[in-house]
Amino acid sequence: MNSYQQQDRGDLDAYARYLANMDAAMRQKVALTAAHLPCQGRVADMGMGSGSGSEALAALYPRLMVEGVDVNPTMVEAARNQYQRPNLQFRVGDIARPCFPPASLDGIVNSSVLHHVTSYNGYRYREAARALQSQVDQLALGGTLVVRDFLAPEPGPIQLRLAPHWGELWTKFSQQFRFLHPPEQRGFGFEDLGTDADGWNSFRVEQRHAVEFVLRKDYQQDWESEILEEYTYFTQSEFEEQFRRLGLRVLVSTPLLNPWIVQNRFEGQFEFRDLQGQLLDWPPTNYLIVGEKVAAGEGVGFTTSPSSMTPSYLSKTCHRHRVSGRVYDLVCRPHPTVDVLPYFVTEQGNLNVLVRHSYPRPVPGLLDHTLDGLRPSPYIVEPITAVMGDDPLGETVEKVLVERAGVSAENILTVEEGSVHYPSPGGIREEVIATFAQVAPTQGQGGAIRALDAQQLLRSAQVNGLSDHRLEMHIFALMRRLGRKPGPWLGDLLQPVAAEPGWQNQPENSWGVPPARAFLPHPAQDSPNFLNIERNRFEELNRDGQTVGNLELESVSPTRLGRLTVAVLPMLFDQHWWVGLDLDDLPAVQAFSGNSRHWLSPAWRLPSDLRQMHQARDWAGRGLLTEYAVLAQDWAPLGGPYFPSPGMTPELVYPMAVRVQPQTGCSLHFFSLEKVMTKWDSVSNGHLRCLLLRAWLAHSGEG
Repeated sequence: MNSYQQQDRGDLDAYARYLANMDAAMRQKVALTAAHLPCQGRVADMGMGSGSGSEALAALYPRLMVEGVDVNPTMVEAARNQYQRPNLQFRVGDIARPCFPPASLDGIVNSSVLHHVTSYNGYRYREAARALQSQVDQLALGGTLVVRDFLAPEPGPIQLRLAPHWGELWTKFSQQFRFLHPPEQRGFGFEDLGTDADGWNSFRVEQRHAVEFVLRKDYQQDWESEILEEYTYFTQSEFEEQFRRLGLRVLVSTPLLNPWIVQNRFEGQFEFRDLQGQLLDWPPTNYLIVGEKVAAGEGVGFTTSPSSMTPSYLSKTCHRHRVSGRVYDLVCRPHPTVDVLPYFVTEQGNLNVLVRHSYPRPVPGLLDHTLDGLRPSPYIVEPITAVMGDDPLGETVEKVLVERAGVSAENILTVEEGSVHYPSPGGIREEVIATFAQVAPTQGQGGAIRALDAQQLLRSAQVNGLSDHRLEMHIFALMRRLGRKPGPWLGDLLQPVAAEPGWQNQPENSWGVPPARAFLPHPAQDSPNFLNIERNRFEELNRDGQTVGNLELESVSPTRLGRLTVAVLPMLFDQHWWVGLDLDDLPAVQAFSGNSRHWLSPAWRLPSDLRQMHQARDWAGRGLLTEYAVLAQDWAPLGGPYFPSPGMTPELVYPMAVRVQPQTGCSLHFFSLEKVMTKWDSVSNGHLRCLLLRAWLAHSGEG
């Protein structure tokens, strides 16, 4: 029997078992690419090293031909001997030079490898640009280029505070940096700001040099080889400009934080502060950028300018609370939205879904800042959507599949209606109806419609690789219907520290919501003007800066607060996990269901001047204490941030789990997470749905 046959997993559950046996770092690398690599075709893993990453891709995508490339013949031979699969090959090659014929690859992955190209070529950053040009030439149109590497910060000095035991290594590093240069060209200067009462040393230093040190300080056993390399080369802006110049649409551009590195190598070891002494967030441990190759005349980005036309598609109404008298703005979108998720099961037993890939959504580009450095892409991965008109649901779904997905009527096998939810009911009257359509196996129509692996898409949202949470929720709901487990969680999670005595859980029969109509119509001229409808003109530009298209879109944003939201799921542990929910009234819910009351999670729009993640957590922590009487004890991000309605608002939501301790007067209702998830399909609040599914994946052990 051939060795690759002995590795055959053989049944449908084996896919999840194989994934679970991968180490966390490798699972993250695979998941980061999942929303953008094809399920079949030819992909090169550049600088594959041991070959384990290439083998992982080949194992998880049986119809994808994976070719690992490395400049070291010994490594290539070792990989060939260790890993054999029918869809896996290895070859010797220089990743900065042509390794494959022009336009022959559907995907290229570079994982922590391009900084070797610059380091061993005189620390010249242009060598990375040349390598990227060579790789783009080998990509077919529609192919994707993935770079996961280190990120250079923008130029400028900071204060670096180091724990006492790092002082000697810091001095050594400052003298040896760029060791491959002649001795007189090595190292860098800094200003010693002294030592505080705790023995911590402070230095005024260029931020790039501080980043270089903190990312390598724990590799002292391999210091002689690590000191040869310069980890960082391009800033985020430079990466994005390189991609656009090469004719690539930037689909993802986001710094990454590895939770294990933060907990074990950052916390208690150093601090970054600005020159005024204010604490800064942790520097990213890695960076991810994904680009799609398009034809020379196609768009790679948008410019934005205000429109002279008055908004006419969106409208605003006002509603007054019967008891408090508070007046709410509500921006209304006409007609319900239907999200269609076509799916099929491959011969190998993998669940594939058809999605809109690289679909233009320029509204998120109205964001002027984020908490984590994420740069919203105007081209996203999302469900196939339609506006519900006069046709009934079944006919609407059929038309969408035929006209937009290229699926013929005879290849639509079943259609099932899913749940209904409100993506951002705090201020937007928008209803989304989910539908699931089983179709005959297909690879989509290329370009806008692609078949992607459902499990990997779901996991991509956990590591900042997917920003459309509607697609994530629909995939999760589909997998539950089909009895499929989503696999192990990749992100951070709370530690199960037992709650202090005295908190109160809710009886099981208290989940039902009593009817309530808390809102009355209010004259629009008396609006508090919390929300504003604006209309903008978006011009799409190609790589030469020429306009190739334009459109005008309306969107909604708050007038006095920022466009960032923190959504929080309070949790506590007592033999198992419990979640704290708020029972409140919202006018959007009343508009659709007739009743205003529903379950939701605490959420706050952030002031515009909050730019750091730790500031957002402090803000939310104060809100939890003052509004709900719960004390925040520990935080963990619940996957990556998401856009609840990217066609309508640039609102970006940061989901967080927080372990809490209820105080006297606590107004939250605590339910078993396990019991709540049996009710998940009935949860209509989009934020709560997303937080619950991610908390379940992270903390239930059911993946």
